[in-house]
Amino acid sequence: MKGQREAAKAGFPPSAWTVTAALAATLLAALPAQAQPVTPAWRATAEQVAQAGVPLSELAPNAPDTYTVKSGDTLWAISRVFLLSPWRWPELWGMNMEEVRNPHRIYPGQQLVLEKIGGRARLRVQQAQGGDVPTVRVSPRVRVSAVGDGALPTLAPHLIEPFLAEPIIVDGGVLDRAPRIVAAPDNRVLITRGDRIYARASDGAPMADRATGPAEEFRVFRNAKPLRDPISKTVLGYEAEYLGKAQMVRGEGTETVKTGRDEGKVTAVPATLDVVSARSEMRVGDRLLPEPGRQLVSYTPRAPQGPVDGGMVVSMYGDSVALAGQNQVVVINKGTADGMEAGHVLAIQKAGATIIDRSQPGERTEVKLPNERNGLMMVFRPFERLSYALILETNEGVKVGDRVISPR
Repeated sequence: MKGQREAAKAGFPPSAWTVTAALAATLLAALPAQAQPVTPAWRATAEQVAQAGVPLSELAPNAPDTYTVKSGDTLWAISRVFLLSPWRWPELWGMNMEEVRNPHRIYPGQQLVLEKIGGRARLRVQQAQGGDVPTVRVSPRVRVSAVGDGALPTLAPHLIEPFLAEPIIVDGGVLDRAPRIVAAPDNRVLITRGDRIYARASDGAPMADRATGPAEEFRVFRNAKPLRDPISKTVLGYEAEYLGKAQMVRGEGTETVKTGRDEGKVTAVPATLDVVSARSEMRVGDRLLPEPGRQLVSYTPRAPQGPVDGGMVVSMYGDSVALAGQNQVVVINKGTADGMEAGHVLAIQKAGATIIDRSQPGERTEVKLPNERNGLMMVFRPFERLSYALILETNEGVKVGDRVISPR
């Protein structure tokens, strides 16, 4: 096959290629299509470097010849074990994408072998011991597997899982048209977990028609604040403050109410919901949006294909701090319209200070010091013009207005 011929030219042992391709084919058969997020750009990169690998100069000083994947490992941590620049993982693990469509899926118990040939390095799965590798024939039939298939996550799941559903970027007016809380029992002002609430649609569409999934859950939001580009001041989107979740008990309806001598008039009856989780206290007027289906998020840390121009930090999630540190979430002014994808790693730059040059007697010249690198972040939830990113590492903390660029 084409992939095998290219691998042979690059010094890849045929048996190593066979075991890896067979392993990947077996795994892919058990995965739904949405769990195989391979973009055209990443596919092109992987095909380009399938024969090349990465220069030996890109290896970490103590990169091991072999590494056995352990439970609790993350893709980013293993990338750090082998590489000075962990976003180059797809290049180290590059393969022919016609044969292996998702090469970043590795599992506890596998042994990774670092091969160094002709001044370049590549990574492969250790060949099975004890004879020839059997051919794996995959037939088109239905397979049932758990959502969690045991593959290593890119990062420790607890760092980003809450943010995959909590923060949301919306267009102007979306929350104004969303259903709203109209009352709570006993005229309660502050509402929290375990309380019952009543809500009505704001645009005439019944709430029951909006709910997704069997649980009919809704997320509760408040205050869609504008997020502006730090330079142009253009509104790029609105970030809604996440408050918690509520589950529908009864949908909206109507009831005929008799008053005095009147035969009665038809009166709206709000929907009934129970608050099942609360991050902050809710109140009348807060808005509800349907709970989205759980996403199968899988990505590889990698550099964007092209340069990132004009990237800046727009906001700290929650506005709780002036400086964001490691494992905190920020919003940047680049989104899918700019080519951002989940897994893109960006370098953070601290803006150089503007000072007066007093080094020459009698002269006072204003100069701006160069921007200095101040860490790395990874995009994990892109929207059209904005993206949420997790700070992977930083030297001095990250603030609004700091620049983000390609890490290369």
